[in-house]
Amino acid sequence: MTTAASGPEHGQGPRRDTRGIVDAAELLARVRFRRHVPAPELRPYLEHYWLIDWDLTEPYVSHVVPHPSVNVVFERDARPGGPADSAVVSGIGLELFTKELTGTGRVCGVQFRPGGFRPFAPGWPVSHWTGRIVPLAEAFPGQEEEPARVLSPAEDHARVAALDAFLLAHGPVPDPAAEEAMALVDLVRTDRGMRRVSALARAAGLSPRSLQRLFASHVGVGPKWVILRYRIHEALERAESGAPAETPDWAGLAADLGYSDQAHLVRDFTATVGVPPTAYARALSAA
Repeated sequence: MTTAASGPEHGQGPRRDTRGIVDAAELLARVRFRRHVPAPELRPYLEHYWLIDWDLTEPYVSHVVPHPSVNVVFERDARPGGPADSAVVSGIGLELFTKELTGTGRVCGVQFRPGGFRPFAPGWPVSHWTGRIVPLAEAFPGQEEEPARVLSPAEDHARVAALDAFLLAHGPVPDPAAEEAMALVDLVRTDRGMRRVSALARAAGLSPRSLQRLFASHVGVGPKWVILRYRIHEALERAESGAPAETPDWAGLAADLGYSDQAHLVRDFTATVGVPPTAYARALSAA
C-alpha cells in the first residue's frame, strides 16, 4: 500500500513549469500570470493559486490541455456598464480547454491537487464534476458575495488571503482515501516507469477494480486517463523546449513515455491538442 505523500510543491514555492499551456510563451507575453502558495493548512490539498490579469487591445484565444485537477475559478470581466464577477467549479476537462480573453479582466483560480478536492466537497464523488463547469453554489451554497471578496483587492496578497479564508471555511474534511489518491497520482506524475494501470494497482496494493473506484470517487477520472494526460503534457513541454531549428526526437520521446511506437504518440497528441506534434513544433518555430 502506498502512503500519502506531499505534492511536489508541498512546503516549497509554487510550480514554475508551463505544462499543459499550449504556446505558453505567447500567452505569457499577453497576460500577467502568477502562482502563489496557499496557507500551510491547505498546501497538502492544493497545487497552487493562479492569478491572471489582462488588458488587451484585441481578443486573444488561449488553449490549455487540462491537468487531472479540479479548479475553482473566480473571474472579473470588465464589460460596458461595470464589471461582471462570477465563480465556478471547473471539473477535470476531458478535452482541450479554449478561452477567449477580451478587453480588461482578471482571474483568481484554485488548482487542487488531483485527489485534493473531495475533502472540501465530500457530498459527491469527484467524477460528479468531471467535464462540467458549474456555478460555485452547486458545491459551496450561500457564497454569492465570495467573487467580489476575492476579485476586488488590487494586490496579490489580499486576493490570496481571500482565497485562503474561503477554503478554510469549507474544510478540509479528513479523508484517508483522498490522501491515498493524491499519493498515487504523484507516483504517476513523477515515475516514468509507471505506464500501466496494473502496475499502479500493484504499487497501491489494490485490485484494478478497487483502483478504478478510488480514482472515480477522489480524482474524477480513471488511472489510465491520468497516465495518458501526463504523457501528453510532457510531449507538449518537449516540443516547446527545443531550439527553434531543432526537430524533437518524437520516436525517442515515444519510447521514453512508454508508447509501443511513435504512431501511438502522434495519435494521442493529435486527438488532445488538435494538430500532430510535428505541425505543432513547426508552428512554434515559425512564431
